[in-house]
Amino acid sequence: MKKLLTLVLVLAITSLSFAQKNEIKAIEKALKNSNFADAKSATVAAEALMGSMDDKSKAKFYLLKAKALYANGAGTDANIDEAITSLDNLKDLESKMGKLKYTQEANEMTTGMVNTFLTKANEAFTNKNYKVAAKRFEKVYRMSPKDTLYLYYAASSAVTVPDYDSALDYYLQLKNMGYNGAEMNYYATNVETGTEENFSDKASRDFSVKAKLHKDPRDQKSESKTAEIVKNIALIYVSQGENEKALGAMADARAENPDDIGLLLSEANVYLKMGNRERFKDLMEEATKKDPNNAELQYNLGVLAAEGGNSEAAIKYYEKAVAINPNYVDAYTNIAVVILDGEAKIVEEMNGLGTSKADNLKYDELKEERTQVYQKAIPYLEKALELKNTNVDAARTLMNIYSALGETDKFKMMKAKVEAMEASANGK
Repeated sequence: MKKLLTLVLVLAITSLSFAQKNEIKAIEKALKNSNFADAKSATVAAEALMGSMDDKSKAKFYLLKAKALYANGAGTDANIDEAITSLDNLKDLESKMGKLKYTQEANEMTTGMVNTFLTKANEAFTNKNYKVAAKRFEKVYRMSPKDTLYLYYAASSAVTVPDYDSALDYYLQLKNMGYNGAEMNYYATNVETGTEENFSDKASRDFSVKAKLHKDPRDQKSESKTAEIVKNIALIYVSQGENEKALGAMADARAENPDDIGLLLSEANVYLKMGNRERFKDLMEEATKKDPNNAELQYNLGVLAAEGGNSEAAIKYYEKAVAINPNYVDAYTNIAVVILDGEAKIVEEMNGLGTSKADNLKYDELKEERTQVYQKAIPYLEKALELKNTNVDAARTLMNIYSALGETDKFKMMKAKVEAMEASANGK
């Protein structure tokens, strides 16, 4: 009886081994004919026998399963997710075995998948299909975890959708891995064109300089993306009503980087979104002390002061902005806007006067006062238009001022300019 049992057991094992090989061969045959539907069906049958497969057979199965699911790039997102997992299982298994028979082929397949999905992700992003771009960039990152830049692209795409839940997940992963996105850029000036160009790596740049095709090499590190990542985490929390989590995220980041001006500005932005304008103002003023030559900071403080009704302070901040950056168009425009805000009160008072002699005298005084307001605003509007000759708002405001002042020639000139701008904008 013992011999009979042993014989039966041997036959059962042999039969099982034969079935495994048959199912794996069925996957291979279907893949050879690019019949991916049959290949997927065969993987289901083979997977049922995995419990009795040896490691060598399992490794081969994982590779074939990934190929069947990927279907040369035609697989569904769910299938490709499973294919990525299958390739990861193969690499882990062979690493433990200490024999990398299929790992190189799996790596080559992964590289092909990465390139395919990267192309598709870039196409989706270019076409402003940000939801698809986010998913594809995320898959590229999953296939090549060392390329954390693609997880950042996935987060940026998701927040643009907006798909805040996915974006928050991606941003938190980036924050927890300490990603900052700063990288070294390698520049040199093209000898023939005189244009500075960015090289993909230092070796290429240095070779071109040595060949005298380029000159004046320089290295420049790009800005860290830490502030942007933490800011977006915080702003998503604010949009979800999680203000404490938002402030906690900012506090953690600033504790690690107390001198980071970007994080300081991000925290200010979070307080502004929460409606805490006082705290926003305090942080902005702190930022200007840390970076006194930042025109944008001065400009933003000007906007804040103007919104708060403090015209004098607003103009002071805007003037600081143009002192730092004489080409800051918006600052010139906003100075004019603040100045012209005083016109409404003057006109209201003029319209409320009667016809008495005293009222007529007062009317003349107010009219002169309004003229002074116009004269004060004109240089800033003219400068804004000089710096940006398509600034239709500045041109239209100047046209109306010249009309009110009775400066007919200037009015006609500016009217023609406005009409030309509008026609250009409408494609005429």
